[in-house]
Amino acid sequence: MHDLDSRKAQVQSADFAVYQMSELALNAIDLVTLAMDFDAGAPPERILADLAAFAARQMPGRDDAEHSRVARWVLENLLNVGSADRGFRAVYGMTTSDGSYSRYAFDFKLIEEVSGADGGIFLRATNEAVNVLVGALEIDIESAQIAADLRLETLIKRGRLSDAQAAAQAARYRTIQYGEKLRQRLEATERDVRTVDWLHEMPQFIAEAIEHIEARYKAENAILVNITQVRDTADIPTRKLQAAQLVEVVRDCLRRHEQLQAALQGAGRRFRAQQDRQTFAPGSVAASLDLHAQLLVPALALTVMQADDVLAAYFGRGAGVSVPPALRLTDLFLALVTPPAERELLGGEIEEPDLDETEEEPAFPPECYELLDDLLDLDVEAPRRLSGLLAEARSLHPELARLVVVRVVALAAQEINPAMRHGAPSVFIAVDDGTPLHDPEYGGADLIVARAAIEPASVDSYQEAEAA
Repeated sequence: MHDLDSRKAQVQSADFAVYQMSELALNAIDLVTLAMDFDAGAPPERILADLAAFAARQMPGRDDAEHSRVARWVLENLLNVGSADRGFRAVYGMTTSDGSYSRYAFDFKLIEEVSGADGGIFLRATNEAVNVLVGALEIDIESAQIAADLRLETLIKRGRLSDAQAAAQAARYRTIQYGEKLRQRLEATERDVRTVDWLHEMPQFIAEAIEHIEARYKAENAILVNITQVRDTADIPTRKLQAAQLVEVVRDCLRRHEQLQAALQGAGRRFRAQQDRQTFAPGSVAASLDLHAQLLVPALALTVMQADDVLAAYFGRGAGVSVPPALRLTDLFLALVTPPAERELLGGEIEEPDLDETEEEPAFPPECYELLDDLLDLDVEAPRRLSGLLAEARSLHPELARLVVVRVVALAAQEINPAMRHGAPSVFIAVDDGTPLHDPEYGGADLIVARAAIEPASVDSYQEAEAA
């Protein structure tokens, strides 16, 4: 987190040197920790919006777009975007009792991206991140919670509501840590029940957690009564506001205790379900034996006597044990007294399937074909451009322009010889003279569409064509 302040000046796209990045990182962890529940994480969009608001408080003169970029930069660095496992590593050293110095690597994460039940991506703060907020590493959650409750109750009795609010928030962080510890063990159980000690460790943990919730309920309900009295009897607006905020914090602690209690009550059921699922799940398929490379080639290098021992051992174990089926008297009796089922000589009757007759719908409305015939009723000496035909077709019917394109493309590909064989006096043709088509829907050439008259050639012109 301190490294963010040292690297903020290296950002090329904007001037981030004026922001306190370590404070923004603490606010980001605090937002994620308070927004996540036992089963759900914090939505990234909400965290980015709230974090951008914190950045705006630091530099109100900058625009909102820069505040959003700063928030995204801080969150991506806490997620360690760009690394292979999204994790951090800190190297530290310790001096042992014999005077030697050893270095160790501490791998950790601050904020993780997890998938939600609806397929979305959510954020969760790790134990290390919550420890940053609490201010201690590897603390005893139960002892710290008791101390925090006593300190909170003392501060409320003395009327120091500002310090009491800070103590209540610290107590809420420890409650979240307790829930995260249970959630991580349940997730490890879903992956492999053997990684969690459900014989001794987890029953003791669940019993301590239930006792913890019972004690916290009593303490926090008593604290809530005192705070409510302070809020209702306070004359100073600032003191009344502090008491109201403190009431909300304690109520959130009680809500989280209810979630933790529900998870603890269902922990044994989830363990048994995962144990049944993993016990009866099919095992991993072993790699198949390469008979050529692992058996044949090494056996060819041995003597006949040595190879005979190796091959006999392989085939003896590969064939397995042959167990004859055990005949039961009840099965034999049922097989003898059960009459054979009568079967038809030619098989059973085949039922005729019920087929619904569906008429194929035309590609275009029927009125489009009538309009197309009128539109292409051209004179022999009056050709038209495709662009003009399309413009007129759109004014007549919305589907007519597409039908015109289909018909004109077919006209461009047709041959005149079939029309001559049928004795047609004229034929439609579409000719490309190199003019491009300017149309909002179609591109290509602006074809000349015309009706060409068919005139039989004379014998003299035919001979001249042959000579040429």
